[in-house]
Amino acid sequence: MTLSASSPMTAETSIAHARVRGEAILYRLYDLGYEIDLDRAFALLGASAPERPRPVRGEAQAIQIPNPPVTVGLGEDSLAWEGRSWPVELSARIFDFGVISVRGRVEAPPDISWDEYTRFGVAVANAAGWRDLFALTRRRLLDRVAPAIRKPGEAPVTEDYVVFRVNRLAGASGDSLCADALGEEDVARLLLSEARPLSAAARRDLVSQRFTYFEDDLAVLTWNAALVVEPVAEDTDVQYVLEFANAQLLELRFYDDRLDRELPRIYDRVAEARHGFHVVGRGYGRLLGALQTRVADTTELVERVENSLKVTDDVFLARIYSAALEIFRGRTWRAGIDRKLAIVRDTYAMLNGESQARRAEVLEFVIVILIVLEILLTLVRP
Repeated sequence: MTLSASSPMTAETSIAHARVRGEAILYRLYDLGYEIDLDRAFALLGASAPERPRPVRGEAQAIQIPNPPVTVGLGEDSLAWEGRSWPVELSARIFDFGVISVRGRVEAPPDISWDEYTRFGVAVANAAGWRDLFALTRRRLLDRVAPAIRKPGEAPVTEDYVVFRVNRLAGASGDSLCADALGEEDVARLLLSEARPLSAAARRDLVSQRFTYFEDDLAVLTWNAALVVEPVAEDTDVQYVLEFANAQLLELRFYDDRLDRELPRIYDRVAEARHGFHVVGRGYGRLLGALQTRVADTTELVERVENSLKVTDDVFLARIYSAALEIFRGRTWRAGIDRKLAIVRDTYAMLNGESQARRAEVLEFVIVILIVLEILLTLVRP
């Protein structure tokens, strides 16, 4: 089967009278600790019928997930915007590298036009109250899975994403439309929340990551939102890999931020160690141990994050996952972490060298003292 990035149709009337059945899914991702025991979390959430699904499409064989995350339903709540209360279906996905993704799904009114769906999507994404609702849901979930978290802690960074999912796109006569009927301008107004028309160059740059596999499906990715057109209700694989990529991004951002905050403290501790008086270089011991632990923990966690999902072939889901990592600048975040880890390693090597040099100096001084004492004892003997 041929797989290619699609180009939108030129017919301007294809979408003008289209009817849409769709929804909006908002994600907020949190880092809760160093690691989450998924087997234990699964058991703790047993009353909520947790699952550990994998992508199910045929081309999902190109994606390997050694430790599938746990998915759990969390009931319903509501949010108010535009003068009415909207039901929100809450759920979460728990990843073994310490991240949880809290999700809120809002169904759009049935059979609305594309313009109405666009206004609905923009209103949902910008509705006040998501922050408090997600925080409350996270707190309730944390109370339930806390025993499964190793080295728990509150991370200062979070990650947000929105998926606008269209389950049916039909013309005025009721016949299904090809996903290519959605042009760049139609998609851009939804994903970028821009009231004014964008230039052709801006549209090409901002909504250029456009993928299709069948005639009736489509995935368009941007930095903070995606449009997924998928008529098969059970097929949520595109959302799955996008959520996974966001979870990995959060971890990279978290450890990049953590190293940013710790490097100045390391410099201060190095200065203190150098100016203090330490016998045989022992004053460096705790600092060297802390540096070694930080390098080991960060390296191990980042490797586990990157190996949590592997792509083996260049097919639809794999291409979407790779494109998401590119848009999220995953390689840039990883390069920043590697650069800061290199600074920590260099600092460790420097301090270790200085410690060894001090130890050698002290030993030389002791040897000289012993020689002098031996000479003095020889001279004073009767």
